[in-house]
Amino acid sequence: MTQAHQGTALITGASSGIGAIYADRLARRGYDLILVARSRERLAALANRITDETHQNVEIVDADLTDRNGVAAVEAKLKEDASITLLVNNAGVGTHSPLLDSDVDAMTRMIDLNVTALTRLTYAAAPGFVARGKGAIINISSIVGIAPEILNGVYGGSKAFVLAFSQSLHHELAGKGVQVQAVLPGATATDFWQIGGLPVENLPKEIVMPAQDMVDAALVGFDRRELVTIPSLHAVEEWEAYEAARQTMSAHLSSNVPAKRYTAAQ
Repeated sequence: MTQAHQGTALITGASSGIGAIYADRLARRGYDLILVARSRERLAALANRITDETHQNVEIVDADLTDRNGVAAVEAKLKEDASITLLVNNAGVGTHSPLLDSDVDAMTRMIDLNVTALTRLTYAAAPGFVARGKGAIINISSIVGIAPEILNGVYGGSKAFVLAFSQSLHHELAGKGVQVQAVLPGATATDFWQIGGLPVENLPKEIVMPAQDMVDAALVGFDRRELVTIPSLHAVEEWEAYEAARQTMSAHLSSNVPAKRYTAAQ
């Protein structure tokens, strides 16, 4: 039984894993869907299943978000379709390989997808949301956004961008009717690891969360209007202390004189 109609959710990276689960959950919440990914065949199969089970309208867009033309097609959809009330920036790629073992062209493609495409799609959606006084943006970041030493540095840097971008968006748009959430999953049981060359079976079971549980937890955070949701962090007071320290320090980060520790006479 679906809830009242919520508008349309556009989800990137929707053909499998986290994106496909978001599609299922949001349809059951009453959203029509626009599903974006490279594989039209997989999108079509998912769309047919969701339509059969929920009776929501599902549109598919096969687009490669590492390609400028693919991004432009989705940007146009976000700008033109006033029914869109939610953007889920889920498409992304990562790797566990150390920086010096990674191909710089592959790292550049990672930035194109994780940073550039996400930024452009957000810019395409936000003005319409503000004009209508309603809308939401969910950006899938990662725990490596605050713990970049864990995996590849370019991947960590790209996800740190997603977190910082989301925090800035919230600061700018919260008063204009636009909700922003950054989701920071830990290790999640998807094909992300296989694609990156490290099958999830090789990870300690105690750190890997089922993708369904991750998305369901993230949606609880969304309903609670959390800016940052870290589904696998049990001690939320650790995040609260981290964020409180950051906020306190932010007032002291710019000064017209160097700190005493950097002057000759101490």
